[in-house]
Amino acid sequence: MGQVRLGGRRTAPLVLRPRRLALVALAAALAGCAALSAGCSVTPAGASSSASRTSATGPITFATGQVDTGYLRPLIAIWNASHPTQKVTPIYLPDDADDQYAQLVANLQAHSTVYDVMSLDVIWTAEFASSGWITPISPKPFPLGSFLRPAVATATYQGHLYAVPFTSNATLLYYRKDILAAAGVKPPVTWSQLAKDAATIAPRYRLEGYGSQFQAYEGLTVNFAEAVQSAGGSLLSRSGTAATVNTPQARRALQFLVSGVRQGWIPKATLNWNEEASRHAFEAGKLLFLSNWPYVYGEASERTPGNKVVGKFGVTALPGLTGPGSSTLGGANLAISAYSQHPATALAFIKFLTSRSSERQVLLRSALPPVWTALYSQRSLVRRFRFLPVLKQAILTARPRPALVNYNQFSLAISSAVHQALAQRESVSATLSGLARELTHIIRSD
Repeated sequence: MGQVRLGGRRTAPLVLRPRRLALVALAAALAGCAALSAGCSVTPAGASSSASRTSATGPITFATGQVDTGYLRPLIAIWNASHPTQKVTPIYLPDDADDQYAQLVANLQAHSTVYDVMSLDVIWTAEFASSGWITPISPKPFPLGSFLRPAVATATYQGHLYAVPFTSNATLLYYRKDILAAAGVKPPVTWSQLAKDAATIAPRYRLEGYGSQFQAYEGLTVNFAEAVQSAGGSLLSRSGTAATVNTPQARRALQFLVSGVRQGWIPKATLNWNEEASRHAFEAGKLLFLSNWPYVYGEASERTPGNKVVGKFGVTALPGLTGPGSSTLGGANLAISAYSQHPATALAFIKFLTSRSSERQVLLRSALPPVWTALYSQRSLVRRFRFLPVLKQAILTARPRPALVNYNQFSLAISSAVHQALAQRESVSATLSGLARELTHIIRSD
Protein backbone atom coordinates (compact mmCIF):
# COMPACT_ATOMS: atom_id res chain seq x y z
CA MET A 1 0.00 0.00 0.00
CA GLY A 2 2.03 3.01 -0.60
CA GLN A 3 0.67 2.64 2.84
CA VAL A 4 0.88 -1.00 3.83
CA ARG A 5 -2.56 -1.89 5.07
CA LEU A 6 -2.49 -4.95 7.25
CA GLY A 7 -5.18 -7.07 5.67
CA GLY A 8 -5.74 -10.72 4.98
CA ARG A 9 -5.66 -13.83 7.08
CA ARG A 10 -2.51 -15.64 8.04
CA THR A 11 -3.45 -19.25 8.57
CA ALA A 12 -0.01 -20.78 9.09
CA PRO A 13 3.45 -19.58 10.06
CA LEU A 14 5.47 -18.20 7.18
CA VAL A 15 8.39 -20.44 6.36
CA LEU A 16 10.43 -17.71 4.69
CA ARG A 17 12.82 -17.03 7.54
CA PRO A 18 15.59 -14.60 6.66
CA ARG A 19 19.17 -15.75 6.42
CA ARG A 20 21.64 -13.64 8.35
CA LEU A 21 23.25 -11.93 5.39
CA ALA A 22 26.14 -9.52 5.83
CA LEU A 23 24.92 -5.92 6.05
CA VAL A 24 25.43 -4.05 2.82
CA ALA A 25 27.51 -0.96 3.44
CA LEU A 26 26.26 1.45 0.78
CA ALA A 27 25.56 4.50 2.96
CA ALA A 28 28.68 6.40 2.01
CA ALA A 29 28.27 5.61 -1.65
CA LEU A 30 24.65 6.72 -1.61
CA ALA A 31 25.50 9.97 0.10
CA GLY A 32 28.19 10.64 -2.46
CA CYS A 33 25.82 9.85 -5.31
CA ALA A 34 23.03 12.08 -4.06
CA ALA A 35 23.75 14.57 -6.81
CA LEU A 36 23.32 11.79 -9.38
CA SER A 37 26.72 12.32 -10.97
CA ALA A 38 27.13 10.28 -14.14
CA GLY A 39 30.33 8.56 -13.06
CA CYS A 40 29.16 7.35 -9.68
CA SER A 41 28.92 3.60 -9.05
CA VAL A 42 28.74 1.32 -6.04
CA THR A 43 29.66 -2.25 -5.25
CA PRO A 44 27.80 -4.11 -2.50
CA ALA A 45 29.96 -5.13 0.43
CA GLY A 46 30.97 -8.75 0.20
CA ALA A 47 30.71 -8.89 -3.60
CA SER A 48 33.54 -10.67 -5.38
CA SER A 49 36.28 -8.52 -6.89
CA SER A 50 35.35 -9.78 -10.33
CA ALA A 51 31.71 -8.74 -10.00
CA SER A 52 30.68 -5.99 -12.37
CA ARG A 53 30.07 -2.66 -10.70
CA THR A 54 26.55 -1.31 -10.86
CA SER A 55 25.72 2.11 -12.21
CA ALA A 56 24.43 4.54 -9.58
CA THR A 57 21.84 6.07 -11.88
CA GLY A 58 19.33 4.72 -14.32
CA PRO A 59 15.78 3.35 -14.52
CA ILE A 60 14.36 1.97 -11.28
CA THR A 61 11.27 0.20 -9.97
CA PHE A 62 9.06 1.08 -7.03
CA ALA A 63 7.43 -1.86 -5.26
CA THR A 64 4.29 -1.05 -3.29
CA GLY A 65 0.94 -2.54 -2.42
CA GLN A 66 -1.71 -1.59 -4.95
CA VAL A 67 -4.32 -0.43 -2.43
CA ASP A 68 -4.55 3.33 -1.79
CA THR A 69 -2.18 4.29 -4.61
CA GLY A 70 -4.26 6.94 -6.32
CA TYR A 71 -1.39 9.32 -5.62
CA LEU A 72 1.22 7.27 -7.44
CA ARG A 73 0.59 7.69 -11.17
CA PRO A 74 0.56 11.52 -11.10
CA LEU A 75 3.73 11.70 -9.01
CA ILE A 76 5.58 9.14 -11.13
CA ALA A 77 4.51 11.07 -14.24
CA ILE A 78 6.08 14.23 -12.78
CA TRP A 79 9.28 12.39 -11.94
CA ASN A 80 9.58 10.62 -15.28
CA ALA A 81 9.00 13.83 -17.23
CA SER A 82 11.98 15.48 -15.55
CA HIS A 83 14.17 12.34 -15.41
CA PRO A 84 13.88 10.72 -18.86
CA THR A 85 16.93 8.49 -18.35
CA GLN A 86 15.97 7.52 -14.80
CA LYS A 87 12.33 6.59 -15.19
CA VAL A 88 10.40 4.84 -12.44
CA THR A 89 8.21 1.82 -13.11
CA PRO A 90 5.75 0.84 -10.36
CA ILE A 91 5.51 -2.80 -9.34
CA TYR A 92 2.25 -3.49 -7.55
CA LEU A 93 2.43 -6.07 -4.80
CA PRO A 94 -0.60 -8.04 -3.56
CA ASP A 95 -3.24 -6.32 -1.41
CA ASP A 96 -2.63 -8.69 1.49
CA ALA A 97 0.26 -7.54 3.70
CA ASP A 98 1.33 -11.11 4.45
CA ASP A 99 1.51 -11.81 0.72
CA GLN A 100 3.48 -8.61 0.19
CA TYR A 101 5.93 -9.68 2.86
CA ALA A 102 6.32 -13.16 1.39
CA GLN A 103 6.88 -11.83 -2.14
CA LEU A 104 9.46 -9.29 -1.04
CA VAL A 105 11.34 -11.79 1.13
CA ALA A 106 11.41 -14.42 -1.61
CA ASN A 107 12.96 -11.97 -4.05
CA LEU A 108 15.43 -10.49 -1.59
CA GLN A 109 16.60 -13.87 -0.35
CA ALA A 110 17.39 -14.66 -3.99
CA HIS A 111 19.39 -11.40 -4.26
CA SER A 112 17.00 -10.30 -6.98
CA THR A 113 17.56 -6.92 -8.63
CA VAL A 114 13.86 -6.59 -9.55
CA TYR A 115 13.11 -4.10 -6.78
CA ASP A 116 14.91 -0.80 -6.27
CA VAL A 117 12.70 1.23 -3.93
CA MET A 118 10.32 -0.66 -1.66
CA SER A 119 7.44 0.57 0.45
CA LEU A 120 7.74 -1.37 3.70
CA ASP A 121 5.42 -1.65 6.64
CA VAL A 122 7.05 -0.01 9.65
CA ILE A 123 7.20 -3.38 11.43
CA TRP A 124 9.59 -4.81 8.82
CA THR A 125 12.50 -2.41 9.28
CA ALA A 126 14.40 -4.47 11.85
CA GLU A 127 14.15 -7.76 9.96
CA PHE A 128 15.01 -6.35 6.56
CA ALA A 129 17.93 -4.33 7.95
CA SER A 130 19.38 -7.15 10.04
CA SER A 131 19.16 -9.50 7.06
CA GLY A 132 21.09 -7.13 4.81
CA TRP A 133 18.19 -6.73 2.37
CA ILE A 134 18.03 -2.93 2.59
CA THR A 135 20.87 -0.48 2.60
CA PRO A 136 21.57 2.11 5.29
CA ILE A 137 20.68 5.63 4.22
CA SER A 138 22.45 8.87 5.07
CA PRO A 139 20.04 11.16 6.96
CA LYS A 140 21.67 14.29 5.55
CA PRO A 141 19.44 14.73 2.45
CA PHE A 142 16.24 14.48 4.51
CA PRO A 143 14.60 17.05 6.84
CA LEU A 144 13.97 14.47 9.55
CA GLY A 145 13.50 17.24 12.12
CA SER A 146 10.34 18.29 10.27
CA PHE A 147 8.91 14.75 10.38
CA LEU A 148 6.80 13.23 13.12
CA ARG A 149 9.26 11.87 15.69
CA PRO A 150 7.57 8.46 16.11
CA ALA A 151 7.65 7.94 12.35
CA VAL A 152 11.40 8.56 12.20
CA ALA A 153 11.96 6.02 14.98
CA THR A 154 10.30 3.28 12.91
CA ALA A 155 12.85 3.79 10.10
CA THR A 156 15.90 3.21 12.28
CA TYR A 157 17.62 0.02 13.38
CA GLN A 158 20.47 -0.15 15.88
CA GLY A 159 20.92 3.60 15.68
CA HIS A 160 21.15 3.81 11.89
CA LEU A 161 18.61 5.04 9.33
CA TYR A 162 17.59 2.19 7.03
CA ALA A 163 14.54 3.77 5.42
CA VAL A 164 12.80 7.12 5.10
CA PRO A 165 9.38 7.70 6.70
CA PHE A 166 6.72 8.02 4.02
CA THR A 167 3.33 7.79 5.70
CA SER A 168 2.37 7.46 9.33
CA ASN A 169 -0.70 5.98 10.95
CA ALA A 170 -2.62 5.48 14.17
CA THR A 171 -5.95 3.80 14.79
CA LEU A 172 -8.98 6.04 15.34
CA LEU A 173 -12.55 5.50 16.53
CA TYR A 174 -15.22 6.19 13.92
CA TYR A 175 -18.76 6.80 15.16
CA ARG A 176 -22.17 7.65 13.79
CA LYS A 177 -22.46 11.27 14.87
CA ASP A 178 -26.07 11.51 13.67
CA ILE A 179 -27.13 8.68 15.95
CA LEU A 180 -25.15 9.82 18.97
CA ALA A 181 -26.62 13.31 18.52
CA ALA A 182 -30.14 11.87 18.36
CA ALA A 183 -29.42 9.88 21.53
CA GLY A 184 -28.03 12.96 23.24
CA VAL A 185 -24.62 11.49 24.06
CA LYS A 186 -21.05 12.44 23.23
CA PRO A 187 -18.48 10.11 21.66
CA PRO A 188 -17.14 7.66 24.27
CA VAL A 189 -13.88 8.37 26.04
CA THR A 190 -13.72 5.27 28.23
CA TRP A 191 -14.36 1.58 27.71
CA SER A 192 -17.39 1.63 29.98
CA GLN A 193 -18.96 4.41 27.91
CA LEU A 194 -18.20 2.56 24.68
CA ALA A 195 -19.69 -0.69 25.99
CA LYS A 196 -22.80 1.03 27.33
CA ASP A 197 -23.49 2.97 24.12
CA ALA A 198 -22.75 -0.03 21.91
CA ALA A 199 -25.04 -2.25 23.98
CA THR A 200 -27.95 0.16 24.46
CA ILE A 201 -28.00 2.80 21.71
CA ALA A 202 -27.02 0.63 18.73
CA PRO A 203 -29.95 -1.83 19.06
CA ARG A 204 -32.47 1.04 19.13
CA TYR A 205 -31.33 1.99 15.66
CA ARG A 206 -30.99 -1.60 14.45
CA LEU A 207 -27.21 -1.42 14.39
CA GLU A 208 -24.41 -3.58 15.73
CA GLY A 209 -22.37 -1.94 18.45
CA TYR A 210 -18.64 -2.01 17.85
CA GLY A 211 -16.58 -3.40 14.98
CA SER A 212 -12.87 -3.87 14.49
CA GLN A 213 -10.36 -6.34 13.07
CA PHE A 214 -10.50 -9.56 15.08
CA GLN A 215 -9.52 -12.01 12.38
CA ALA A 216 -6.46 -14.10 13.31
CA TYR A 217 -3.81 -11.90 11.64
CA GLU A 218 -1.73 -8.79 12.28
CA GLY A 219 -4.84 -6.63 12.67
CA LEU A 220 -5.83 -8.58 15.78
CA THR A 221 -2.33 -8.19 17.21
CA VAL A 222 -2.72 -4.44 16.76
CA ASN A 223 -6.15 -4.43 18.44
CA PHE A 224 -4.93 -6.50 21.38
CA ALA A 225 -1.83 -4.32 21.82
CA GLU A 226 -4.00 -1.20 21.85
CA ALA A 227 -6.33 -2.69 24.46
CA VAL A 228 -3.40 -3.67 26.68
CA GLN A 229 -1.78 -0.25 26.30
CA SER A 230 -5.09 1.49 26.98
CA ALA A 231 -5.34 -0.45 30.24
CA GLY A 232 -1.88 0.71 31.29
CA GLY A 233 0.03 -2.40 30.25
CA SER A 234 2.41 -3.51 27.51
CA LEU A 235 3.33 -6.55 25.45
CA LEU A 236 7.01 -6.47 26.39
CA SER A 237 9.10 -5.04 29.18
CA ARG A 238 10.79 -1.70 28.61
CA SER A 239 14.02 -3.49 27.76
CA GLY A 240 12.19 -5.75 25.31
CA THR A 241 13.63 -8.85 26.96
CA ALA A 242 10.53 -10.15 28.78
CA ALA A 243 6.90 -10.80 27.83
CA THR A 244 4.44 -8.81 29.95
CA VAL A 245 1.13 -10.19 28.71
CA ASN A 246 0.31 -12.25 31.81
CA THR A 247 -0.45 -9.20 33.95
CA PRO A 248 -3.57 -7.63 35.51
CA GLN A 249 -3.58 -4.94 32.80
CA ALA A 250 -3.47 -7.49 29.96
CA ARG A 251 -6.12 -9.63 31.64
CA ARG A 252 -8.37 -6.60 31.98
CA ALA A 253 -7.85 -5.74 28.32
CA LEU A 254 -8.56 -9.22 26.98
CA GLN A 255 -11.51 -9.67 29.31
CA PHE A 256 -13.01 -6.44 27.98
CA LEU A 257 -12.88 -7.73 24.41
CA VAL A 258 -14.03 -11.25 25.29
CA SER A 259 -16.96 -9.87 27.29
CA GLY A 260 -17.96 -7.67 24.38
CA VAL A 261 -18.23 -10.68 22.09
CA ARG A 262 -20.03 -12.74 24.74
CA GLN A 263 -22.51 -9.96 25.51
CA GLY A 264 -23.11 -9.25 21.83
CA TRP A 265 -22.18 -5.59 21.52
CA ILE A 266 -19.14 -6.81 19.57
CA PRO A 267 -20.72 -8.92 16.81
CA LYS A 268 -19.27 -12.40 16.30
CA ALA A 269 -18.84 -11.55 12.63
CA THR A 270 -15.86 -9.40 13.60
CA LEU A 271 -13.88 -12.59 14.26
CA ASN A 272 -13.64 -12.85 10.47
CA TRP A 273 -13.08 -9.16 9.73
CA ASN A 274 -9.97 -7.41 8.50
CA GLU A 275 -9.70 -3.69 7.73
CA GLU A 276 -11.71 -3.81 4.54
CA ALA A 277 -14.48 -6.05 5.87
CA SER A 278 -14.97 -3.82 8.89
CA ARG A 279 -14.91 -0.68 6.73
CA HIS A 280 -17.57 -2.08 4.41
CA ALA A 281 -19.77 -2.93 7.39
CA PHE A 282 -19.49 0.61 8.73
CA GLU A 283 -20.15 2.21 5.35
CA ALA A 284 -23.17 -0.04 4.86
CA GLY A 285 -24.69 1.50 7.97
CA LYS A 286 -24.40 -1.63 10.10
CA LEU A 287 -22.19 -0.30 12.92
CA LEU A 288 -22.41 2.43 15.52
CA PHE A 289 -18.66 2.35 16.24
CA LEU A 290 -15.61 1.23 14.28
CA SER A 291 -11.90 1.30 15.09
CA ASN A 292 -9.73 1.44 11.99
CA TRP A 293 -6.92 3.31 10.27
CA PRO A 294 -7.33 6.86 8.87
CA TYR A 295 -7.72 5.72 5.27
CA VAL A 296 -11.35 4.88 6.17
CA TYR A 297 -12.09 8.60 6.49
CA GLY A 298 -11.41 9.17 2.81
CA GLU A 299 -13.24 6.03 1.70
CA ALA A 300 -16.30 6.66 3.87
CA SER A 301 -16.52 10.25 2.64
CA GLU A 302 -16.94 9.19 -0.99
CA ARG A 303 -20.47 9.02 -2.39
CA THR A 304 -20.28 5.50 -3.71
CA PRO A 305 -23.03 2.88 -4.15
CA GLY A 306 -23.86 1.31 -0.81
CA ASN A 307 -22.19 4.00 1.30
CA LYS A 308 -24.82 5.14 3.81
CA VAL A 309 -22.61 7.15 6.16
CA VAL A 310 -21.42 10.07 4.02
CA GLY A 311 -21.68 13.17 6.19
CA LYS A 312 -23.01 11.14 9.11
CA PHE A 313 -19.84 10.02 10.89
CA GLY A 314 -17.21 11.55 13.11
CA VAL A 315 -13.75 10.56 14.31
CA THR A 316 -12.17 10.63 17.75
CA ALA A 317 -9.38 9.04 19.73
CA LEU A 318 -9.64 5.44 20.87
CA PRO A 319 -11.26 5.12 24.29
CA GLY A 320 -9.32 3.57 27.15
CA LEU A 321 -9.89 2.10 30.58
CA THR A 322 -10.21 5.43 32.38
CA GLY A 323 -9.76 7.97 29.59
CA PRO A 324 -8.43 8.30 26.03
CA GLY A 325 -6.68 5.14 24.93
CA SER A 326 -3.41 4.40 23.18
CA SER A 327 -3.12 3.55 19.50
CA THR A 328 -0.58 1.40 17.71
CA LEU A 329 1.81 3.23 15.42
CA GLY A 330 1.46 2.24 11.78
CA GLY A 331 2.63 3.55 8.45
CA ALA A 332 5.08 2.86 5.66
CA ASN A 333 8.76 3.60 5.10
CA LEU A 334 10.68 3.74 1.84
CA ALA A 335 13.81 1.61 1.61
CA ILE A 336 16.42 0.85 -1.03
CA SER A 337 17.08 -2.77 -1.93
CA ALA A 338 20.63 -3.85 -1.19
CA TYR A 339 20.63 -5.34 -4.68
CA SER A 340 19.49 -2.24 -6.55
CA GLN A 341 21.63 -1.50 -9.58
CA HIS A 342 20.80 2.21 -9.50
CA PRO A 343 20.86 3.20 -5.81
CA ALA A 344 21.53 6.90 -6.38
CA THR A 345 18.40 7.25 -8.49
CA ALA A 346 16.53 5.26 -5.86
CA LEU A 347 17.69 7.68 -3.17
CA ALA A 348 16.72 10.71 -5.24
CA PHE A 349 13.27 9.25 -5.94
CA ILE A 350 12.72 8.66 -2.22
CA LYS A 351 13.66 12.27 -1.57
CA PHE A 352 11.11 13.33 -4.20
CA LEU A 353 8.32 11.13 -2.80
CA THR A 354 8.90 12.31 0.77
CA SER A 355 9.08 16.00 -0.10
CA ARG A 356 6.46 18.22 1.49
CA SER A 357 4.68 18.85 -1.82
CA SER A 358 4.55 15.16 -2.70
CA GLU A 359 3.32 14.19 0.74
CA ARG A 360 0.55 16.75 0.44
CA GLN A 361 -0.57 15.11 -2.81
CA VAL A 362 -0.47 11.67 -1.19
CA LEU A 363 -2.83 12.93 1.51
CA LEU A 364 -5.15 14.67 -0.95
CA ARG A 365 -5.38 11.76 -3.37
CA SER A 366 -5.30 8.77 -1.02
CA ALA A 367 -6.02 10.15 2.48
CA LEU A 368 -2.77 8.60 3.70
CA PRO A 369 -1.37 10.46 6.74
CA PRO A 370 1.85 12.39 5.96
CA VAL A 371 5.01 12.40 8.04
CA TRP A 372 5.49 16.17 7.71
CA THR A 373 4.33 17.65 11.03
CA ALA A 374 3.40 21.01 9.47
CA LEU A 375 0.79 19.45 7.17
CA TYR A 376 -1.37 18.50 10.14
CA SER A 377 -2.09 22.15 10.89
CA GLN A 378 -2.43 23.48 7.34
CA ARG A 379 -5.88 25.07 7.29
CA SER A 380 -6.92 23.95 3.82
CA LEU A 381 -6.06 20.36 4.67
CA VAL A 382 -7.77 20.42 8.06
CA ARG A 383 -10.94 21.74 6.42
CA ARG A 384 -10.93 18.76 4.09
CA PHE A 385 -9.63 16.15 6.55
CA ARG A 386 -11.10 17.12 9.89
CA PHE A 387 -9.47 14.14 11.57
CA LEU A 388 -5.94 15.57 11.18
CA PRO A 389 -5.64 17.25 14.62
CA VAL A 390 -7.00 14.12 16.33
CA LEU A 391 -4.72 11.92 14.24
CA LYS A 392 -1.63 13.98 14.98
CA GLN A 393 -2.18 13.59 18.70
CA ALA A 394 -2.90 9.88 18.28
CA ILE A 395 0.36 9.37 16.36
CA LEU A 396 2.42 11.33 18.87
CA THR A 397 1.03 9.25 21.74
CA ALA A 398 0.94 5.93 19.86
CA ARG A 399 3.28 3.09 20.70
CA PRO A 400 5.39 1.32 18.09
CA ARG A 401 5.26 -2.42 17.75
CA PRO A 402 8.34 -4.27 19.07
CA ALA A 403 11.38 -3.92 16.82
CA LEU A 404 12.01 -7.66 16.70
CA VAL A 405 13.79 -9.41 13.86
CA ASN A 406 11.26 -12.24 14.12
CA TYR A 407 8.28 -9.96 14.64
CA ASN A 408 6.12 -12.07 12.33
CA GLN A 409 6.35 -15.07 14.67
CA PHE A 410 5.69 -12.77 17.61
CA SER A 411 2.55 -11.37 15.97
CA LEU A 412 1.32 -14.76 14.83
CA ALA A 413 1.54 -16.12 18.37
CA ILE A 414 -0.52 -13.22 19.71
CA SER A 415 -3.20 -13.19 17.05
CA SER A 416 -3.68 -16.97 17.19
CA ALA A 417 -4.00 -17.07 20.98
CA VAL A 418 -6.23 -14.01 21.29
CA HIS A 419 -8.51 -15.25 18.53
CA GLN A 420 -9.07 -18.48 20.47
CA ALA A 421 -10.10 -16.46 23.51
CA LEU A 422 -12.48 -14.25 21.53
CA ALA A 423 -14.05 -17.35 20.01
CA GLN A 424 -14.70 -18.59 23.57
CA ARG A 425 -12.46 -21.63 23.04
CA GLU A 426 -9.94 -20.72 25.75
CA SER A 427 -10.24 -18.85 29.04
CA VAL A 428 -8.61 -15.47 29.45
CA SER A 429 -6.23 -16.74 32.13
CA ALA A 430 -5.16 -19.81 30.16
CA THR A 431 -4.72 -17.73 27.01
CA LEU A 432 -2.41 -15.21 28.63
CA SER A 433 -0.33 -17.68 30.62
CA GLY A 434 0.25 -19.81 27.52
CA LEU A 435 0.95 -16.75 25.39
CA ALA A 436 3.51 -15.45 27.87
CA ARG A 437 5.46 -18.71 27.64
CA GLU A 438 5.34 -18.70 23.83
CA LEU A 439 6.42 -15.07 23.54
CA THR A 440 9.27 -15.63 25.96
CA HIS A 441 10.60 -18.40 23.72
CA ILE A 442 10.29 -16.18 20.63
CA ILE A 443 12.06 -13.26 22.29
CA ARG A 444 14.97 -15.42 23.41
CA SER A 445 15.45 -16.74 19.89
CA ASP A 446 15.30 -13.27 18.29
